[in-house]
Amino acid sequence: MTQNRTHPGDHSTAAEVLAGIDLTGRTALVTGGYSGIGLAVVRALATAGARVVVPARRPETAERALADTAGTEVDRLDLADLDSVRAFAIRFRQRHPTLDILIANAGVMACPETRVGPGWEAQFATNHLGHHALVSLLWPTLTAAGTARVVSVASGRDPAGRIRWHDPHFTDGYDKWAAYGQSKLANILFARHLDRLGEPYGVRAFSVNPGWILTPLQRHLTADEMVAAGWIDADGNPLPGLFKSPGQGAATIAWAATAPQLDRQGGGYCADCRVVDAGDDDIDAARLWRLSVELTGIDLVTHG
Repeated sequence: MTQNRTHPGDHSTAAEVLAGIDLTGRTALVTGGYSGIGLAVVRALATAGARVVVPARRPETAERALADTAGTEVDRLDLADLDSVRAFAIRFRQRHPTLDILIANAGVMACPETRVGPGWEAQFATNHLGHHALVSLLWPTLTAAGTARVVSVASGRDPAGRIRWHDPHFTDGYDKWAAYGQSKLANILFARHLDRLGEPYGVRAFSVNPGWILTPLQRHLTADEMVAAGWIDADGNPLPGLFKSPGQGAATIAWAATAPQLDRQGGGYCADCRVVDAGDDDIDAARLWRLSVELTGIDLVTHG
């Protein structure tokens, strides 16, 4: 792979990040790759030559969104349903012997209290546990690639944020923003520990803050809530300078997935096409991994 001559930054787009990078013959997988920043990164990867698999809870919607994007493949996946994750992983491994890039992008934000599976809180289940299971079940294809990248799409990082170890599913006192923040911290810790496990096999993992982008992720928020948060004005217009475009939001994802200078490092938290935090939370990352295995019953699958 070859890299752009200029270092990308906070205003770069995914297409600009991947300009000059040849992904011909590579296979990528992007969850949530049919809207918002996920769609932008799928289009950029496909334009660079990758074969991009897009798992979707709504395959028909995904196929319509990707109808004009050559080199893509849609399959059914519901991250909140472990049976669906297992079935998808079996189909994927039958069709694709290797996986070079896995981008864990799909998610929900600030939804009303919702229970899935055995009573799991929906944001923790979808944003984190489903991706933990997916990556674990696809592990043989990642290690078979020789070198592979996993990118976990997180959000802004609160230094005071902690996993609610005593009650990760908010069975007592649900708060939609606290639950969302926990799920995004889990994305960061997941990438941190996955990189430690994957480095001997050539698999590097990163977490990414894509920045502020108005996408369908905000579907559970009312206009009044977004006005109160200072995101939009009373007429529904985004505040100037606050939001990136979906293409700009996808840039750091594309960079973390492909940048050659990241071949010998991993586990970091990235923003604006840079590693901004190398991480010092190995204990919590390992603890979250153990909790995730306990809850899902799924650890890294080490055979084909």
